[in-house]
Amino acid sequence: MPHLFSPLKIKNIELRNRIAVSPMCEYSSEDGFANDWHLVHLGSRAVGGAGLIITEATAVSPEGRISPGDLGIYKDEHIEKLKQITDFIHTHGAVAGVQLAHAGRKASHQVPWKGNAQIDSAAPGGWKTVAPSAVSFIDIEEAPLALDKTGIEKIKVDFKAAAVRALKAGFKVIELHGAHGYLIHEFLSPISNKRTDEYGGSFENRIRFLLEVIATVKEVWPEDHLLFVRISATDWTEGGWTSDDSVALAEILKGKGIDLIDCSTGGNVATAKIPVGPGYQVQFSEAVRKTGILTGAVGMITEPLQADSIIQNGHADIVFLARELLRDPNFTLRAAHELGHEVKWPVQYERAKWQAPRPPKG
Repeated sequence: MPHLFSPLKIKNIELRNRIAVSPMCEYSSEDGFANDWHLVHLGSRAVGGAGLIITEATAVSPEGRISPGDLGIYKDEHIEKLKQITDFIHTHGAVAGVQLAHAGRKASHQVPWKGNAQIDSAAPGGWKTVAPSAVSFIDIEEAPLALDKTGIEKIKVDFKAAAVRALKAGFKVIELHGAHGYLIHEFLSPISNKRTDEYGGSFENRIRFLLEVIATVKEVWPEDHLLFVRISATDWTEGGWTSDDSVALAEILKGKGIDLIDCSTGGNVATAKIPVGPGYQVQFSEAVRKTGILTGAVGMITEPLQADSIIQNGHADIVFLARELLRDPNFTLRAAHELGHEVKWPVQYERAKWQAPRPPKG
């Protein structure tokens, strides 16, 4: 059996393979509500064979959205459609996860196809952004409001309430979004965190907000469900968050009951020089995995053999695919065919099933 198709059991939840749908913003919601687009987008990847499917960044509050089109889980009315989606995913053999997120200073932006520019807080559709410190992501953007203790406590409450709704909606995995320059990452990185209180300065202080969010979520999230954290393993910028910081954080998160760290990079420095190439972030997943915690690798993983080798060589326990699964919802079925592995196809698609490759002659 290819390593990519070996099941992975974490606690009592088993993934049928090591392929995960990485959170990908669709910018197709109104007031945070999921709709039929999300049902088809996420559901088709379950039909296509992926083992784990995680929603796009799902905002824990209206002001935590990247854009007005972001998915949300900040009110009870959001639960009904999300439950329909998780039921469909589970019916087709995949596990449903939700990425809980707060965009911090990168909130209040236009959707990409409308230019992606920041919406002024006083303009229609815009709102005031918040962050650890009043430091803009880009100089031309409006500076965020530095969070006070009351603001920090509210956001922790928002994450907790979102976790309760995620449970009611049928999700089995929560991934806390601590990457890509959004709020949790902004606290972690000294580039965006200039605080002088207990949430800033030292490594121990800068990770405090994340640890407090984890603690408050765990108050309501069942022990037999899974809790992941996505990190940007490096800022790719001198003076920022580093791979050594990520390894040190992993040691701590392992002791806090985190089940897996999803290792991405970047997103907190607009001018960062990132050496993008096939599998360019896998090295960080491998480094973090050496602490003994499960990891996920992401970043230009596009070929079945490439994905299989990441698992085979112990670089990660799961591969998270994004753009490749946009291009091909049936990547998992195709990967099984190319790797010579027999998988169960949906009965509706059996007549179109690829034949297993024949061994070479001679």
